[in-house]
Parts: sequence; structure tokens; C-alpha cells
Amino acid sequence: MLSFENTKCECGHQNPIGTVLCENCGKPIEEEEEAGKDTPLEMRYDGIARRSQKSNPSVIDRIWNFFSSVKIAVRLIVITLLAAIIGTIFTQENAFVSFDPTTYYEEKYGWIGKVYYELGLSNTYESWWFIGLLVMIGTSLVICSLDRVLPLYRALSRQQTRKHIEFLSRQKTVYADDIKGDEAAWIAQFADQLKRKRYRVTIDGSAMLAEKNRFSRWGPYINHIGLIIFLLAVLLRTIPGWSMDNYVSIPEGEIVQVPDTSYYIKNEKFTVDYYKDEELPPELKGIPRAKLYETRAVLYTCTANCDEPYPRAELEEVTRHNIIVNHPLSYKGLKAYQFGFDDTPRLKTVEPVLVDKETGKTYGPFELDMRNPKLVYTLGEYTLELRQKYMDFTLDAEGNPTTKSREPNAPAFIFLLKGGDLQPEGVPYMYFPKQNDKERFSQDLINGEVGQRFEIKVPSMEGVTFMGVVSSLNIRTDNAMPYIWVGAGIFMFGVLIGTYWQHRRIWIRIDEGRLLLGAHTNKNNYGMRADVASALRGIGIVVEPKSLDNGGNKS
Repeated sequence: MLSFENTKCECGHQNPIGTVLCENCGKPIEEEEEAGKDTPLEMRYDGIARRSQKSNPSVIDRIWNFFSSVKIAVRLIVITLLAAIIGTIFTQENAFVSFDPTTYYEEKYGWIGKVYYELGLSNTYESWWFIGLLVMIGTSLVICSLDRVLPLYRALSRQQTRKHIEFLSRQKTVYADDIKGDEAAWIAQFADQLKRKRYRVTIDGSAMLAEKNRFSRWGPYINHIGLIIFLLAVLLRTIPGWSMDNYVSIPEGEIVQVPDTSYYIKNEKFTVDYYKDEELPPELKGIPRAKLYETRAVLYTCTANCDEPYPRAELEEVTRHNIIVNHPLSYKGLKAYQFGFDDTPRLKTVEPVLVDKETGKTYGPFELDMRNPKLVYTLGEYTLELRQKYMDFTLDAEGNPTTKSREPNAPAFIFLLKGGDLQPEGVPYMYFPKQNDKERFSQDLINGEVGQRFEIKVPSMEGVTFMGVVSSLNIRTDNAMPYIWVGAGIFMFGVLIGTYWQHRRIWIRIDEGRLLLGAHTNKNNYGMRADVASALRGIGIVVEPKSLDNGGNKS
């Protein structure tokens, strides 16, 4: 076990608490009881002291120690990956154009879907706990890096040429021999051999340090920087305005505002081509299957009256594009992807009349737009004030009216009928434009006495218009994506540095004609001992590379 007592090395250097190898000469500060003198040294981080090894840690130190642990970082990553996998079991809420999540998951997947929704897993990637996991991973990456990279940089930038004998003899690659002749000349010859292999050589009397590819030691920490930038970019997506992933449904010929923006999109024309029966396999013949569908889209930006809904808002065209699958409309970071279409007939407008059953008089007609109805309609001596509308009328579990979607599948309107001999404050009247909805939801029963006297109805089909094909577009903006790519690029650069290069060092000291060589690399020890054997061969000393492991001698 490491001792955290502050001891001074025999070379006189005072090392920080937690140092394994003397920062000056490399001598092990404390031997492991079971380790022999020939056991290779643990060279991780060059034996430097780290803050996480501090004795008598404070509360802040304990937090630092928690996040500086590689085991903790790995566990956080595994938990986050598992959470991300669970989030893909069922479709996430934000992947739908319009639906009621409170009932959808149970209706489609049964009890497990209900549990999935109630646990919040249907909104996994935007949940506080998933974002918290990402923050913890980022914190761990920062603290892990600082806990190691700063002391490592200090150790590598202050390397001593002459190392302790025990430091050299306990490297994985070691060579010892008696040297005859001029020691300085021998070191100079050996140094020339290493320089040919692009080593940077430092000579101090009868000691030498040769080093190359030190930059590769920073590869893992460059990886961390890339991951930190990547995680920050992902977190930026949760900030309003940084990203958007919405869906809009645009009937043919209409203009719809892009949610939370000043942009509007028009579906000028929608085209769909279907496969012919001879193009389909036998089991699919007779079933309509779309081959190609395209939205001829125009993008506008609001220039005036932007607080007002269209058509009162003034628009200016900025671009147009024929949108097909995988070929979105793109403008200043906003992209509109073709998501789908719906050719189900839907009401666009109706022209009903108000009928007084007692007098037989008819008032109207008036144009009622399903999506953008007027707030007040004047019909002779009567007025209709719109109080509420439901595009897809239904009743919730408590029996209260609500809408299942934003599409006019089952439109319903609540008016306040005023005028004539009615009470001054008016009476409520609920109107279902579709006859089947009127019967299904018992319009006459809902309206009670006022429904017995008055009726709103469409005299003929000439007063009914239907929407064109509804094109569904996925609208996306992602201002964080450039930072995600930058983070990914930095990460891959760190992987490249750490994978294809190795930090190699060779130390030599000669004491009274006795040569001792020790060499270390952070990876690929086979290449390290091959470099040493090749350099020795260049000055006439032939050794087998394998004999250099743990104290080989010349052959």
C-alpha cells in the first residue's frame, strides 16, 4: 500500500505527499512488501502525486476524489448508455406530429407502455435525470483530466537526465554491461544512433536521456476535451433557441407558421405517386403504396404585425424548394424535412345558417373556417361570439371536453348566441359541423332548450369545402451541431495521436565503466526494445530484443 507520509528522497528532493517515484531521480519512495527489486516500476503518470491522493481531505476534496475516479466515470457512462437504450424501446413523445401521450402508450403497448410513460421514459432525452447524468459525466471528464494532466505536464517538463540506479534497473526494457574506453565517446555514438530514429537527446556528463513522441501522452486528454465540448453542445440543445424539432401539418394551398419562429411555410402543391400493381410483389398488390411524395414549399419571414396570426401578419418570401424525403428545404440553419402526408378528406370551411324553428326564419349563411374562424358573426338581429373551438373533439377521463389533435378530424365550436328576445348575456350553443359528430356527441342534448329553438346547419353540400392533401413536415434547427462536430473532430484527433504514436524514453548512466540502460514506453514495449536493440547494433553490440526484458545482457 502507498504511504501518504511526506518523506524526503535520498537525493535531497522533497516530494509532495502521494508521490510514488521521486520527481528528481526516479527512485521509488516506498517499496511494496511483496515486490522484488527486479519488478518493473508502475510508471503510470510517472509516479506523480495527484490531488485525489491528498491525506485528510476536506469536503471539496472528497467531491474532487469522487469525480476524479475512473471507475466512477465508467459507471456513469454505462448508466447513461443503458438509459439511452431504454429510451429507444418505444418512440419518444417528440417524434409524433400530434397525439395524446397520456393515452397513446397504453393503447398501443398495453400496461408496459403505461408504465413506460408514467416513469417518464417517453421523454428520456429531455428529462432532468438524463441531463444530470450528462452533466456528471462532463464534470468527471474535467476533474479526471485536471487531476492527472497538470501534474503529468509538470513531471514531463522537468525531467532529469540522470536517474537513480533502481529506477533504471526496474524498467521493462533494461540493458547492463561493462564499457571499455572513453565513456563520453560511447554515449555520443549511441546518441547518434538514436537521433537517426528521431529521438531528442540530452547528455549530462556520463548520463543521457533520449525521448520522442512526448505529444502522444496528451492524446487521452485531447479526447477528454473533445468529449467535454461534445457534451456541452448536447446540453446547449436544452436551452431555448438553440435547437428545435417540431412538426407542422400544412394543407395544400395554405400557409402555416413554424412554431416559436417568425417563419411561415406554404404548401403550394402536394404531389404523390403510387406504385403500380405490376411493380409490387404479389402480397402487396391492390394496396396503395407511395413511391414518391413531394411538397412544393415556399418559406416566408414575417416583416410586420408579427404578433398577429396570418393573414394579418405581413410576409416576405425568402426561399422556395420542392421537399422530398432526404432533400429538405434549408435556410439559415432551419431545415424542413418531408415527414409524411395525409390524404384523408378534412373540412376546410362550411357555410351554415342559423334557423329559428319557432318563426321559421333563416339567418345567414356565414363562412366558418375550421382553422381560423372569426370571433364574431352578425346574423341579422342575432350575433354568434366564438368562445371555444376543438379541432378533434373528445372527452377526457373526467368527462371534460378536450382535443385529441390539432387536425380538424372532429371539429366542434362553442358560440355565445345573443340578440332577439334572448337574455342580454346570451346563451351558449355548441355546434358540430359534421352530422355524424353531431349525433355521436348528442349536440341537441348538450344545447338543451336553446337547441330546441335554434339550429345551426349547412343547407347543402355546396357550402362545404375540403382541404387538400395535408403535408407533414419535420422542422429542425440545431445551432449546437457545429460544436458537436468540432467536439467529435477533436476527439478523433486525440484518438489518432494516442493510437499511432507512443511516448518512448531511454535513460543511460555510466558509473566507473558500468553501463546501465533503462527504457520506458506508455504502450508497445515490443517497439521500444526493438529501438534499443537496433541502436546497440549500430555501435557493434548485438543483442536479442527479447533479452532486454527485465534486465537482459548482451549476447
